Amino acid sequence: MMDSKVKRIGVLTSGGDAPGMNAAVRAVVRTAVGRGVECVGIRRGWNGLINSDFIQMDAASVSHIIDKGGTVLYTARSREFMHEEGRAQALTTCKLLGLDGIVAIGGDGTFRGALALSRQAAAQGEQLRVVGIPATIDNDIGCSHYTIGFDTACNTAVECIDKLRDTMQAHERCSVVEVMGRHAGYLALYVGIAVGATAVLIPEREVDFENDVVEKIRRARLAGSTHYMVVVAEGAGSAIDIGRRIHEEVGIDPRVTVLGHIQRGGSPTARDRETASRMGYEAVLSLIEDRGNRIICTHDGRIVDLDMEEALAMTKQFQMDRYQVLEALTNTGGMQ
Repeated sequence: MMDSKVKRIGVLTSGGDAPGMNAAVRAVVRTAVGRGVECVGIRRGWNGLINSDFIQMDAASVSHIIDKGGTVLYTARSREFMHEEGRAQALTTCKLLGLDGIVAIGGDGTFRGALALSRQAAAQGEQLRVVGIPATIDNDIGCSHYTIGFDTACNTAVECIDKLRDTMQAHERCSVVEVMGRHAGYLALYVGIAVGATAVLIPEREVDFENDVVEKIRRARLAGSTHYMVVVAEGAGSAIDIGRRIHEEVGIDPRVTVLGHIQRGGSPTARDRETASRMGYEAVLSLIEDRGNRIICTHDGRIVDLDMEEALAMTKQFQMDRYQVLEALTNTGGMQ
């Protein structure tokens, strides 16, 4: 075992929860303990550092959580932490606890908060290493090809839509399903292809309602279909408004379903558990090896760590080739 200057670290989950966060927490704690590093669980995100809301963690404290959704450390968004005064209080807590580093599990906002905290510590002549683990069902972190929670959310949405299709087929109806994705359509497009959707609307592509929805429904009807599935990312428009327009322009009566936060819950899939475990392990190694201010990412299936500042400046190129696949499979007008 290498001699590390890191003796005690904190771990937290922040922002929107994602299936697999618990697996990441478990990996961080057990890797740390196995390397002789103490681990403190910071509860309710960055608020936990401001309000001194924390617990001592050991290998036993993270038993039986790898299969659980949500996060045992709870999560929250902290307005107070966005200001220098709030971060100053957080640094006071870090100093009190003797934290040498923090593993922050969450999304872009979580990482920007971690970087701001580290910079503020440096300005005070102190060192606080921070490492981020990407966890968001939107899969929209620019530096990482994959984020924890995406696969589980996709499978949850697919299961729900498959059940909806059964009743839509029985009543020969159109279903409009809204999935999460305020600024990104990865979830909607992935799910749309998986369920054989008639149409998918995403924020990365301007909606041409006549060609993207109406004409596809007409082609499907001409091909013999009597039920239609339209998947909408929340950032591409309101499913209720889209359902209303379908009724006005096609004359059918759609049923609208907003899946909402159900997509964030549930037992994580094998992919999310395994990815979270690998990321948590690498996050601790990064701290122990004195590579702070990093984000743990996936690149072509490999786990890598990138400089946090450079990583946050990266943008993610949307995989429009997937939309081309969808177009090829729906333009023929066949069923599902």
